[in-house]
Amino acid sequence: MKLATFDAGQGARLGAVTDRGMVDLSATGRAELASMLALIEAGEAGLALARAAAAKGAAQGIEGLRLLSPIPVPPQFRDASSFARHIVQAPVGMHRLAARMKGQPVPDITPGEVPEVYRQQPIFYITNRFSVQGHDADVNWPRYSQAMDFELEVACVIGRGGRDIVRADALSHVFGYTIFNDFSARDTQLIEMQGMLGPAKGKSFDGGNVLGPVIVTADEIPDPRALKTRARINGETYVDTDMSAMIHGFDDMIAFISRDETLHPGEVIGAGTVNDGCGLEHSRFLSDGDVVELEVDGIGVLRNRVRRQA
Repeated sequence: MKLATFDAGQGARLGAVTDRGMVDLSATGRAELASMLALIEAGEAGLALARAAAAKGAAQGIEGLRLLSPIPVPPQFRDASSFARHIVQAPVGMHRLAARMKGQPVPDITPGEVPEVYRQQPIFYITNRFSVQGHDADVNWPRYSQAMDFELEVACVIGRGGRDIVRADALSHVFGYTIFNDFSARDTQLIEMQGMLGPAKGKSFDGGNVLGPVIVTADEIPDPRALKTRARINGETYVDTDMSAMIHGFDDMIAFISRDETLHPGEVIGAGTVNDGCGLEHSRFLSDGDVVELEVDGIGVLRNRVRRQA
């Protein structure tokens, strides 16, 4: 089932995307269907209610509806890095960006090897859960940056919480999957990563985390590694790849993150940028007005326009 959070002029509503259009699940008046987070927390009983309501409810056209982030404020938001080619190509892109910022010749650097720690365990950071928006929203370019970038990612949404989750059971804790565009201020990230504490203002600015357009329930995506992914800028294809190259799958991430730490329903975990999946790897950054489309088979297309602020 494809589930969305939408606004038709009356505030955020939970909807099901069907062949007939959008069915307003919140219209049932059931507390379990009041919001995406309420549905997730309701577990299998909530999903059964949602499926029944989607089957018999009145549908409206999706055109004209504003699609919000499926979970407007996730309880927690983590992002991993699990694609080898991105891991080794991103530092090369940073070296090239640093040279440009200094007015120096762009160096010809060969990507190195994946640091062993990335193979030993999932590597992730916690991002700003409040800076989230959805499909077709304009992304305001932070005024302190001159090098704006996108990142093509797939994220899982935790359905059933837990602690010390074993890898074999981990995927049963997933509610569904969505597309994640991790917009990044690369010049700012370049400077602050020298502090060895991970990204801060390079990633954390209002509306910089974009999720959507929907969450597809886990039963429709039995193998997230099989998902095919694409990215387009102003209609031009930048990336055409898939998720098969993940060093660690979502099951590994969930098992690792939940060691002595409780995961809660609705938490979001990004798998990291797919191979070749950002402008940094191509040494080509965004311009004011660029339209970024991220497409994942089975989930849909997440589209946003980048806007410079006055």
